[in-house]
Amino acid sequence: MLFADPHYGIMPLVSGTLVTSVVALLVSLPLGTIIAIYLSEYAGSRTQEILKPTLELLSAVPTVVFGYFALLFLTPLLQRLLPSLPGFNMLSAGIVIGIMIIPYVSSLSEEGSYAMGATRLQTALRVLFPAAFSGIASAYVLGFSRAVGETMIVAVAAGTQPNLTLNPMEGAATITAYIVQVSLGDLPHGSIAYQSIFAAGLTLMLMTLIFNIGGYLLRKKFREIY
Repeated sequence: MLFADPHYGIMPLVSGTLVTSVVALLVSLPLGTIIAIYLSEYAGSRTQEILKPTLELLSAVPTVVFGYFALLFLTPLLQRLLPSLPGFNMLSAGIVIGIMIIPYVSSLSEEGSYAMGATRLQTALRVLFPAAFSGIASAYVLGFSRAVGETMIVAVAAGTQPNLTLNPMEGAATITAYIVQVSLGDLPHGSIAYQSIFAAGLTLMLMTLIFNIGGYLLRKKFREIY
């Protein structure tokens, strides 16, 4: 996109955004839900006093710190398990984004669990979790929106080279990373590259809107059932 003979297309950016977001959700949704159930059902008051502030501090860490954590720590660690993994890849970026949004998922999921008066694991999973899913779904929607809109982690850890692939072990650019990359340059007002920033931003907004509408319909359905 940014070469002497530029070619514009949104699909490489969309694929990079979706892959990193899916990896992040695979990390954050199960861990966030488990943490929420543990805090509301099993953790003592002393444990809650330690874990809850820790999660809040995790959400306060600047995203650029997460980005360099993914690039300088997690990627070399993954390369020991996957020697063919390149330095810039969507896998480490997605995992770290998932870690970053765990506080969002766990806090809202815990509120949904408290609202239903959950008691123990079997009851919570088989009865109360489905009943509280309308509230927990809000946490999932928020987590996805946060993952889709993340900029610095993917820009640092996944690279800024557009790549049409669904393989998380490859590097790619996301929509937000592209906007940052292009905005840093000296672009003439009204040029195609300048206008592409707004097109990318509009695409990101539509993706988030579609997912939020889906989450609303899902919550409405479960509220009607329970």
